[in-house]
Amino acid sequence: MKLKPLAWIKASKRAIKAFPKEARCQAGAELFRVQEGKQPTDWKPIPSIGSGVNEIRIHEPHEHRTIYVAKFPEAVYVLHCFEKKTQKTSQRDIDIARNAYVEVQKQRRNK
Repeated sequence: MKLKPLAWIKASKRAIKAFPKEARCQAGAELFRVQEGKQPTDWKPIPSIGSGVNEIRIHEPHEHRTIYVAKFPEAVYVLHCFEKKTQKTSQRDIDIARNAYVEVQKQRRNK
């Protein structure tokens, strides 16, 4: 089976590299599952950001999130990665992910 490549949008790769080692390793393993066409072990859909957008939930050593979209055949697009400090996802993080999703749609149209 062929893995879908990861496409890092905006600062998502830099952000995930800043995660603590445990969270970074877990995020990498979960993204690999997505590349294989599987679902992450702990995730939820986030339709408010865009159609097909999901969030990987990482609880080690504290809360981290990786927002991605895998519905397109050419790649898994990593939209945003961040440390979550409150129960509710901040509007800033939602806006960053939503803008990244719009960027993906523009890129795909221009191909």
